Amino acid sequence: MHKLVLVLAFLMPGVLLAQAPVSKLGSGSLEERLNQLERVMDARNAAQMALLDQMAQLQDEVAELRGRSEEHAYQIEQILQRQREIYQELDRRLAPTSSPTVAGGSTPAVTTDTSLPTYSSNLSENEAYEQAIQLVLRDKRYEAAIPAFEQFIANYPNSSYVPNAHYWLGQLLFAESKYDQAKVHFTTVVENYRDSNKRGDCILKLGIIAQQQNDATTARRLFEQVVSEYADSTEAGLAKKRLESL
Repeated sequence: MHKLVLVLAFLMPGVLLAQAPVSKLGSGSLEERLNQLERVMDARNAAQMALLDQMAQLQDEVAELRGRSEEHAYQIEQILQRQREIYQELDRRLAPTSSPTVAGGSTPAVTTDTSLPTYSSNLSENEAYEQAIQLVLRDKRYEAAIPAFEQFIANYPNSSYVPNAHYWLGQLLFAESKYDQAKVHFTTVVENYRDSNKRGDCILKLGIIAQQQNDATTARRLFEQVVSEYADSTEAGLAKKRLESL
């Protein structure tokens, strides 16, 4: 605020002139009045030089802030780009590579949708989600990833990543044959996040769980739901093969 007042004073020199009118130079001799006027002019020039210095300092500070802002914007873009690469690599690695197995066989391949979730501008939120994903993709620490996703949901219940976090919890628990726990997370996505790009795969996984638990009626209903609601998807193709095996 102090700098702003000085800048305004500099831009309106009439204000300074009004503060020290010539009529206040006294009534002494001509030489005394000239000396007094010279002192006033020197003081005014010194004040103007100080204002110029402050203006230059302000310009330097603005330039520095602009540089920091551009640097931060670049860093944010790099983080978001890294996330895009992680999600794309994750989808590539976990894409189905073989036909699904029937009940009693090995665990079926994990499938994902190649479309990506909305990215958040909250860096802490992004970093927390990325760390949980990295436990799956990079570190292969699947057991550690489960509490990481659970903690993420607890910390960021309104995040756009929450449906994906439930999906990955379902996948991780499914891989450990903890079917009842996995059903909770898959069902959460199916019922609460109808626009999620993971919803079709969650319905498919619920059908597979029903098939593993020898509930053929529920399995058939769920596989038919996948085919009906996601007709042209990879999940629909897998559901059709499952229906043939029932």
